[in-house]
Amino acid sequence: MTVWFITGASRGFGALVAERALARGDAVVATARNPEALTQRFGGHPNLLAAALDVADEGQATAAAAAAMERFGRIDVLLNNAGFGLMGAVEEATAAEVEAVFRTNVFGLLTVTRAVLPHMRAARSGRILNISSIGGYRGAAGFGVYSATKFAVEGLSEALHAELAPLGIHVTVVEPGYFRTDFLDASSLSTSASQIADYDATAGRVRGVAAGLSRRQPGDPARLAEVLVAFADAPDPPVRLPLGSDTVAAIEAKHAADAAILAAWRSVALSTDFDAG
Repeated sequence: MTVWFITGASRGFGALVAERALARGDAVVATARNPEALTQRFGGHPNLLAAALDVADEGQATAAAAAAMERFGRIDVLLNNAGFGLMGAVEEATAAEVEAVFRTNVFGLLTVTRAVLPHMRAARSGRILNISSIGGYRGAAGFGVYSATKFAVEGLSEALHAELAPLGIHVTVVEPGYFRTDFLDASSLSTSASQIADYDATAGRVRGVAAGLSRRQPGDPARLAEVLVAFADAPDPPVRLPLGSDTVAAIEAKHAADAAILAAWRSVALSTDFDAG
């Protein structure tokens, strides 16, 4: 039996993974700001521990991890799923909006990870799955601040992967593309109130595209959940797990664009070293 600790488990990917993990006989510590939403979603399953958790609250994170250990004796998989988006041009985002999305997407992930890691280190075992995004691999107009949080998650995950591998703990950053969840709805995606006309052709256009794409995204969230539950048992898991045809296409396009930059600017890049000898 695998013991999961899932943040943002009341809806979206977190809820779907929790349901499938419970269905296969795993134990799940499902966390959310409102634990009543968890019991409404999952009922009184004997392998479920519903815990209140604002991921930015260090005390709640420590308490939830301790409750998981008391109930199940270990934490095998930490799924850092809690997060939300912010749409708008970088200049349009207010300081408060930027702080709020970083507080959940980055600082919250760090807070929960720090709370769980002592237990995984003691066991010399565990897996951490950090939910990033297609926007964590390449930035795009209209999602600059959100992408910045996911770029941070990518960097943290790479470093954690290197630091924790010798201790028997695997870290993978998961990069979903556009999946048919509520991410593009107001419940998961904030939009900057300020709109500057100079960005109508870039960030402004993205607002319209996102509105038309909501509930029409190409990715099947049920299939993503199935992949993640199976992935918990995968030997030698990779540091990155791209999911969705749009993510694959975006990664391939960025690789090609970066290769072109290196080819065009290689001599300039190399010219900044001290002369040999």
